[in-house]
Amino acid sequence: MTGLYVVLGIVVFMILIVIGMYNSLVRLRNQVKNAWSQIDVQLKRRHDLIPNLVETARGYMKHERETFESITNARARAMGAKNVGEASQAEGMLGEALSKFMLVVENYPDLKANQNFLALQEELTSTENKISFARQGYNDQVLSFNNKIEMFPSNIIAGMFNFTKSDFFEIEAPAEREVPKVNFS
Repeated sequence: MTGLYVVLGIVVFMILIVIGMYNSLVRLRNQVKNAWSQIDVQLKRRHDLIPNLVETARGYMKHERETFESITNARARAMGAKNVGEASQAEGMLGEALSKFMLVVENYPDLKANQNFLALQEELTSTENKISFARQGYNDQVLSFNNKIEMFPSNIIAGMFNFTKSDFFEIEAPAEREVPKVNFS
């Protein structure tokens, strides 16, 4: 009879371990979703600011049609992204278009002195910083979740209940990966 109690105790203990691991995986998955929603809020704010910035600049920059179209197209792609991978790529392209836009702005001193433009530029800079912090928080949550999915013994539970790895949110503009060229001649 004591053997039956021991077996029953082991079974109950194993069930409690499985429940604990499952709940831990659910908690981490929900933290990843929450962290993504924090990024999404900041990206929405960024997407809302861009048209105002462009419209303010448009009056000063009459001959920069290509620059405006580039930003508009990149913004549309970013707003239409369906998953983290698409968003990463689209936001990288949008960031690159904004960088080029800011370089062109340097050629227009009247625009750089415009109070509306300066306020929008400051808002955009602040939003970019918030996106950076939110992205870091999201990627930290993804790392914890992915580690839990891959590590023994929780990987067994993750496989049983179809938990899948989450993608990191990496914005990579092609120019960021290029090696700077130094020329002293």
